Amino acid sequence: MPIHPTAIVDPAARIHPDADVGPYCVIGADVEIGARTRLMGHLFIEGPAWIGEDNLFFPYSTVGVASQDLKYRGERTETRIGSRNRIREFVTIHRGTAGGGGVTSLGDDNLIMAYAHIAHDARIGSHCILGNAATLAGHVAIGDWAIIEAFSGVHQFCRVGRHAFVGGYSVITQDVLPYSMTVTPRESKLFGANKVGLERRGFAAESIQALHKAFRLLCSASLNTSQALDRIRQEVPATAEVAELLEFIRSSERGIVK
Repeated sequence: MPIHPTAIVDPAARIHPDADVGPYCVIGADVEIGARTRLMGHLFIEGPAWIGEDNLFFPYSTVGVASQDLKYRGERTETRIGSRNRIREFVTIHRGTAGGGGVTSLGDDNLIMAYAHIAHDARIGSHCILGNAATLAGHVAIGDWAIIEAFSGVHQFCRVGRHAFVGGYSVITQDVLPYSMTVTPRESKLFGANKVGLERRGFAAESIQALHKAFRLLCSASLNTSQALDRIRQEVPATAEVAELLEFIRSSERGIVK
């Protein structure tokens, strides 16, 4: 097991023999690190934390440290990170709280760019990108394949749907619809379907066109949300993506960005 002699590893940590722990890393008790995961150096990881295989952590990040939530009283909670993620410099990932389910989680194949912050009880899917200094408050949920560009902030308890694109410097205070492109010049605004991203991921032209029509109705100044949903059900082909969009809106607790 290649552990640099300057690293400090708690005897209760469980590190796979094929993992690589670089110089000046500090690994606490109840931390499990999977095969071929590499910590380049100066990482601080506090348990309970579970980290999968083939991850690459660049220097100066912290993982699993206590929540900044003032209600947190040191209860036992955890951080779970999947496989093949790239965590860049100065990223902060805080563990969960008892009031939020007790787990902060990150799926597989994500890119978390420098200075991004993932707060307590946040749940990030797979294949997501968080741009430089993107900030997720507590209890945020990010769907698979979502992209949140640099310096954007997502308010606590908000959701960002699958395949959504959030432009840089955005302030998200309501749920972002799946498959959408959302940017906030001054306030959050939905610009329609994430056409380029969906084409790159192989979505059928018919599915993209159906989403385009649904978003056009949602963005119409002459329709409120209830009216737009009625028109979508009547006029838009019932593809799987449109059904997911409608269910996302139905289950929203904070309202949606329009």
